[in-house]
Amino acid sequence: MDGQELKKGAKLICAGLLAHADAGKTTLTEQLLYLAGAIRKAGSVDDGTAQTDWLDVERRRGISVRAASSRLTLGDTAVNLIDTPGHADFSGEVERSLGALDGAVLLLSAVEGVQAQTKLIWKAMETLNLPGIIFLNKIDRAGSGCKKVLSQLTREFPGSRFFPMQSVRGEGEIDAAVSGPDWEDSSFQEHLLLELADFDPEMEEAVLNEEQPPLPKLQDSLKRAVAARQMTPVFFGSAKTGVGCRELLDGMVSLLPPASQDTDAPLSGLVYKVEYDPVMGKAAHIRLFGGKLQNRDPVPVLGQEEPEKITQIRRRMGEKAQDIGEITAGDIGVVYGLSKIKTGDIIGAEPVNRACSIAAPLLQVQVYPEKPEELPALVEALRQLSDEDPLLDLLWLPEERELHIKITGVIQLEVLEELIAQRFGLKAAFSKPTVIYKETPAHEGIGYESYTWPKPCWAQVELKIEPLPRGSGIQYESAIKEKQIFYRYQNHIKTSVFQNLKQGVYGWEVTDAKITLIGGSHHTIHTHPLDFFVATPVALLDGLTKCGSILLEPMLAVQMTAPEEVLGRVLGDITAMRGEFDTPVIANGEFTLEARIPAADSIDYPITFRSLTSGKGLYSTRFDGYQECPLELGKTCPRRGVDPLDRAKWILWARNAITG
Repeated sequence: MDGQELKKGAKLICAGLLAHADAGKTTLTEQLLYLAGAIRKAGSVDDGTAQTDWLDVERRRGISVRAASSRLTLGDTAVNLIDTPGHADFSGEVERSLGALDGAVLLLSAVEGVQAQTKLIWKAMETLNLPGIIFLNKIDRAGSGCKKVLSQLTREFPGSRFFPMQSVRGEGEIDAAVSGPDWEDSSFQEHLLLELADFDPEMEEAVLNEEQPPLPKLQDSLKRAVAARQMTPVFFGSAKTGVGCRELLDGMVSLLPPASQDTDAPLSGLVYKVEYDPVMGKAAHIRLFGGKLQNRDPVPVLGQEEPEKITQIRRRMGEKAQDIGEITAGDIGVVYGLSKIKTGDIIGAEPVNRACSIAAPLLQVQVYPEKPEELPALVEALRQLSDEDPLLDLLWLPEERELHIKITGVIQLEVLEELIAQRFGLKAAFSKPTVIYKETPAHEGIGYESYTWPKPCWAQVELKIEPLPRGSGIQYESAIKEKQIFYRYQNHIKTSVFQNLKQGVYGWEVTDAKITLIGGSHHTIHTHPLDFFVATPVALLDGLTKCGSILLEPMLAVQMTAPEEVLGRVLGDITAMRGEFDTPVIANGEFTLEARIPAADSIDYPITFRSLTSGKGLYSTRFDGYQECPLELGKTCPRRGVDPLDRAKWILWARNAITG
């Protein structure tokens, strides 16, 4: 089954390992690969020998910064296992990997319990309707509290049902062990039946009739409940010692839903990761949902006019690769030869419900080369890295000779600096990170532009702009017919609107707005194909100015645990940062506190908190949306490039760009 094709009737699962940082995902990956016979010895994160942490920067730092895939087989089932980073700075890798999965194992530390990133991941799994299994790790650590964490799960994720598959012995001790799942045990079956009766009419009838269904029926009912996210099985163990890992692996194979392997379905796939191979060029990691891809096939990419041909297809196993020649529906492979491919691209038909958002770059920095003559090389390096991580959102301003990128945290910045040095031989410097604000229309307004001079040109655009509730993003629609403006020109208007929403009245990206094309015209003789790219930005900025703008600042949900004696100081700090907090929970000389704090005021607070608690405190954050910010407490951003509101200068610049 490790060859090019699965055996007939074999089951295939694409599963991810997801968690908050330091929960033990990579260590667990090593154990699962070892137990399945994929590797001879489980590697170690601390020793830098982990199969899936093969980048130099990962081995040196002991953290995962990129999602890594590997393959294991157990009986008649093959599992594509994707180990994802846990650190919030690399949550973009998690976001992109989620779209490639059939199911997931969510790891929690039995000591720390539900943390900020855990909540973010669970919400994304709900959005994608992604089935999962929970593994409570580190039961051998002092402070392990499995019952406490189970209660926390039920409290934090109301409406979800968590079912313990095992019992734990010697919890918190080095020789901690697990028992079960014991499918032959009558009390286990009875407990499971009572849980399933809430979802399965057949199980409900068995309870009412005081009957015990045959074990295969009970197991099938559990599989259906897991696939429908009605129940989430919970396993226990220690990835470090290997305890409970075999039972988890068996549970993954038996309970997670298999991939659809319909090769006759229309070609459909997702590029969930792109990396660069110094010999082969771009390597596109593709999850295929329908059809198949073979060497030399032309690959249709949504939004690209001309398909490119595949030169080679491989299967990755950490750093190693195996030529396989084709990918079939349900499987994952690495495709070479697609020079224009980017992370997030869609192959063929768009898959259903594969998009979610858990990564939000809240900081921006300017990037400088150490030597001025290396600027072109640095631009090219960052373009390549942006193809791999679109959230970097590279902005290159040739006239100002400036490079800007977006990041999620300072750890990501340090890793980027190392990657640029290792891969490209360049030394890059970065400005101090600044928070990314956004803006939204204050009220409804209409923008208009009539670009009919100097001839030959003709493009008239009228846009209605309306504010939307927080978190709505941008909605766009056209209320006019082709007779008024040809549809091909309407597509130009739509494209231009989205391009130019990146800078609003205050210079920040515009969000939470509905833009409707309500009027305008073209001319059958005088309209140049690109005239609407000249007129639309002027109409859009005209409308945004008439609407007025509200500044929005990013907020962080923060979870803190620390010795009780510093609680007063922490509460004072939160108030000083314009934050809000819930009532602290105090137990065993420690407090646990949840707060909501503006990102701009708390960039450096993790350092302060670490110092305040002498390194004993736990501090984790997740993005928690945008909220209105008084202009005097926020920051405007200088406009980059020519301002469309300087109409004469804009038209001269735009026409020159068109002819040049």
